[in-house]
Amino acid sequence: MRISIGCMVLVLAGVACAQTPKSVASQEATSRDATVRLLQELSNAPGPPGAEEPVRALMVPWMKAESDSVHYDGMGSVIAQQGTTGPRIMIDAHMDELGGMVRRITPNGLLTMQMLGGWLDQALVDQRWTILGSKGPVRGVTGIRDIHVVPAEERTRVYSRNVLTIDIGAMTAEQSAKMGIEPGDPVVPDSPFEVLNGSENYLGKAWDDRVGCAVLIEAMRRTVKSGHPNQLFYVATTQEEIGLRGAHTAAQVVKPDLGIAIEGGITGDVYPGHPEETQEKLGAGPGLFLYDSSTLPNRKLVTMVKATAATNHIPLQLDLVQGYGDDSAEMQASNGGTPTVNLVVPVRYTHAHNGIMNRGDFDHMVDLVVDMLNQLDAKTVAEIRNFAPDASGDRTAAK
Repeated sequence: MRISIGCMVLVLAGVACAQTPKSVASQEATSRDATVRLLQELSNAPGPPGAEEPVRALMVPWMKAESDSVHYDGMGSVIAQQGTTGPRIMIDAHMDELGGMVRRITPNGLLTMQMLGGWLDQALVDQRWTILGSKGPVRGVTGIRDIHVVPAEERTRVYSRNVLTIDIGAMTAEQSAKMGIEPGDPVVPDSPFEVLNGSENYLGKAWDDRVGCAVLIEAMRRTVKSGHPNQLFYVATTQEEIGLRGAHTAAQVVKPDLGIAIEGGITGDVYPGHPEETQEKLGAGPGLFLYDSSTLPNRKLVTMVKATAATNHIPLQLDLVQGYGDDSAEMQASNGGTPTVNLVVPVRYTHAHNGIMNRGDFDHMVDLVVDMLNQLDAKTVAEIRNFAPDASGDRTAAK
């Protein structure tokens, strides 16, 4: 597809369309580099729940460039629309990441933190953090008791979040205040993006759900040119990690006829002794959730996802996860009931400082989403939404 578009540009410029293998390889490398930069910028951007401004500042220019209009709901979610006729399809990813906020400043300048989202206590100790203060970013680290003084019986214990403090180098509360720190300031992990040792795996923070945000951007770039017969609403939501709040209000605005959530998935290939927890593997393709704690997907839409993946030779993993919620639940409960599905890019070590995603899984996810959107039209959406107990109501969109 990229090669054909490049040829069209050259023809319009009066240049022959024939390209050497070297030029084709150069174009592909440039495209890959652009996607790496997109993922890097999104992963590195700070944006805990309620403080998504830096992520929104990145998303809006990209979304405006590929849409007919962009507007916002009262929670700060970004809603970009492509097309003005046909069924209303909502494609959702959330901007916020796991983080925290400053609770108080101790007399000796240390900070206590209110966690935002589902943290494990064992993931918090001896980690670097960035506090978004009034005078700019402030770096800090959660302290840890020294091995030389910890009694032997305590050395394997997990320290509770309630006893942890962030050390920003201040010696008094006044020094912390002079750095621009006060209660309520947002806190995020300090974990820069990195291509992991030249592999196809990318290390970084916030893949839940910046990987979904990147899928939105890449899908928008392709569907804006495809002439789809739908109204596509690409929505980057807020405050998912503390209760799917942005998706709730965004769905009230969009009133979708059908919804697709794009998320970071949960891999089970590192700790294989727990096979019932999750079935996904890194590098084995995007995942389709058949169950999570917040929602059950529409079965006809599930059938369509499977058929689309099979037809287009896209590897697809199936998963069921307890203790997991996603924005599809809020879309599902909107507009009198909306068929939804949750698609995921597998991620190792979610809800921690350092996660790993796979580039092939990401690329296949973009392909899957675009192929699905190009199949949807008024008739297909109506069939998916039809629950009448007769032959026509039993047909799946894939058939």
